[in-house]
Amino acid sequence: MSVNRCMHLFRLRRRMSALTLSSTGALPDSRVCYGSTLRSNQHSPNSLSCIRGISSNSSSSTTPDTSLFVPLAFKADGSVEGSVGAELTQPLDKSELLKVLNRFYKRKEMQKLAADQGLDARLFHQAFISFRKYVLEMNALGAALHIILNDICCGAGHIDDIFPYFMLHAKQIFPMLDCMDDLRKISDLRVPANWYPEARAIQRKVIFHAGPTNSGKTYQAIQRYLTAKSGVYCGPLKLLAHEIFEKTNGMGVMCDLVTGEDRTFMDPEGRPAGHVACTIEMCSVNTPYEVAVIDEIQMIRDTSRGWAWTRALLGLCAEEIHVCGEPAAIDFVRELMYTTGEEMEVHTYKRLTPFSISDSALESLDNLRPGDCIVCFSKNDIYSISRQIEVRGLECAVIYGSLPPGTKLSQAKKFNDPEDPCKILVATDAIGMGLNLSIRRIIFNCLVKPNVNEKGEKHMETISTSQALQIAGRAGRFSSKFTEGEVTTMHRDDLVVLKDILSRAVEPIQTAGLHPTAEQIEMFAYHLPDATLSNLIDIFVSLSRVDGMYFVCNIDDFKFLADMIQHIPLNLRTRYVFCTAPINKKQPFVCTSFLKFARQFSRDEPLTFDWVCRHIRWPLPAPKNIKDLVHLEAAHDVLDLYLWLSYRFMDMFPDTAGVREIQHVLDDTIQQGVRNITRLIRATDPAAGAEALGRGGGGGGGGAAPPRGRGASNRAPRLGVGQSSSLASRLVKDGLLTPDLLRQLQSEWSKEAAPPRPEGPRKNKKK
Repeated sequence: MSVNRCMHLFRLRRRMSALTLSSTGALPDSRVCYGSTLRSNQHSPNSLSCIRGISSNSSSSTTPDTSLFVPLAFKADGSVEGSVGAELTQPLDKSELLKVLNRFYKRKEMQKLAADQGLDARLFHQAFISFRKYVLEMNALGAALHIILNDICCGAGHIDDIFPYFMLHAKQIFPMLDCMDDLRKISDLRVPANWYPEARAIQRKVIFHAGPTNSGKTYQAIQRYLTAKSGVYCGPLKLLAHEIFEKTNGMGVMCDLVTGEDRTFMDPEGRPAGHVACTIEMCSVNTPYEVAVIDEIQMIRDTSRGWAWTRALLGLCAEEIHVCGEPAAIDFVRELMYTTGEEMEVHTYKRLTPFSISDSALESLDNLRPGDCIVCFSKNDIYSISRQIEVRGLECAVIYGSLPPGTKLSQAKKFNDPEDPCKILVATDAIGMGLNLSIRRIIFNCLVKPNVNEKGEKHMETISTSQALQIAGRAGRFSSKFTEGEVTTMHRDDLVVLKDILSRAVEPIQTAGLHPTAEQIEMFAYHLPDATLSNLIDIFVSLSRVDGMYFVCNIDDFKFLADMIQHIPLNLRTRYVFCTAPINKKQPFVCTSFLKFARQFSRDEPLTFDWVCRHIRWPLPAPKNIKDLVHLEAAHDVLDLYLWLSYRFMDMFPDTAGVREIQHVLDDTIQQGVRNITRLIRATDPAAGAEALGRGGGGGGGGAAPPRGRGASNRAPRLGVGQSSSLASRLVKDGLLTPDLLRQLQSEWSKEAAPPRPEGPRKNKKK
């Protein structure tokens, strides 16, 4: 017995030695090789010294958010030597064992030692609960652990001898503890320029075209793009990419169009043309070009999409990179180019036509004039204001973010047409870029809009100087019939605020967005195979390290989709692609469709044209009210989602031609509905309409006013007292109603509320 006991103690020492090695950073050979492969693939040879500097500092990293670490169910070792421990010693007394374990848990030295191994107080507690359950409930423990516990219970061992076994258990339920160094290296985002070795292998010339809106900066960059042998235009919107696509082909230069939902090749045989116009997320960082144009570079700081501008600026393989945007981005882009060793040339432009700030606010819709554009930050406000304009006998065009591109162009054409009686435009800030509009005066309905910060928190805030200039600059556009622009506000109090906003200098850009790639998440999953995609993303962001020039973009929408389809069996790469789909999560019908698409895909059943038609219940009738119009917009988004997925999984989404055809028909139906929008508003029940609009989302959120038809004052309660006040405060809190708009509505409803008309005796008696 003594010989066997010595042998088990010898095994114990070997296990403790192995644990000590792992605590100092040693990892299994396969993982070391995997990490070294990652580094050699990601970085170009001329940046090895920089990589060594990063590797040497890898231990001094930020503390991860351990609340994201989900413990796995413990799997007992099948090689446990039966009841050998009990035969060598004696059965363990469970009550005495519980006392020993609790004493171990309370020892500060053990907690400190565990913290050195990556177990903070939260993880230490969770690991101990699992370890205690394992020790007390297992019928047969490993012989070495059984002997150690027996010795401690008998007073022949020290309680600290439990620690190696506790750590082995902890690393089984928290596998990330064993590979934390690898995870930190994978999520090290401090030198994103080294992710693009093809771009670093050439010396690029960077030209920054800086100026305000309507200064001709993009025009100058496009002129160089048109004369190049090959080129790529990267724009923020499908409308802009489509405009450049048509303009380039109209100039006799063959150009393809690439957006998330569309691929148009001009060559009859499908060969790629030398020029391509694309949305910025779709640009290729592997294809060589002579000239690349990156439009609206100031969006590099956008909390949701900024990563796409960072990727294009650092990764495009072009001899010349023409960057267009606000002067506030010049210093930052120059500093970014220092990290790539590339010099930057700056061309500055002034506005081609002047615009001025009016000395008076509009105050009443009766003061509208031809060429006016009222800018709202809510689709709901658009419905309300367009209805009030129609009551005054005026026609207006309507543009907001969730409208299909064809409908936006149709409404813009209607507003621009000098022969059309429509001379007023009501729009969200979606007009800030992507549409050529003949606007004489911009009128801000309000100056606050909902904003989402880097943490995903939504709050109301006053528009920035950059946003105000982007919108105000649409007035008096060069080549339009108005040679001078004007800007004002709807309310007198806002005009002072607007003047203050426009008088400030635009805040300089200081950071650029980044986003974890599919390859990085796959490498994370290699180490954490049992984690969900949402959990992998959370851990990645928690461990990620960026320098002062970058930030990790908001990933709430990605995680929302990942959680929605987590229960559906998909491989990781497919799941990742699905979760990058650009859908509006505020649309229940779109989210339901997304879920059905993923489920059908997981069954390996192609989503055919007939299947899609059954799902959206095609053909869809013309809208009879606003709720119907919102549903048509959602159905259009569903077809967009199908087309987006079809270019990533062609065999599973095969019927793009048929889907695109019915999407064009649906676009025409929506256009007809928008042309008759005031009739739809009148046909919408106020309560149901407000509910539908609240679900529908749209061009930017913000203040909301329920649409009111004729006589609506008899149905709508006055907001202010009793139960109505709670509704009003809730609408304001949720960002669906602004305080100014609430006061305006209260004033209007009180004026319209007429005293009850005297009724006949029979009605009075009945009443």
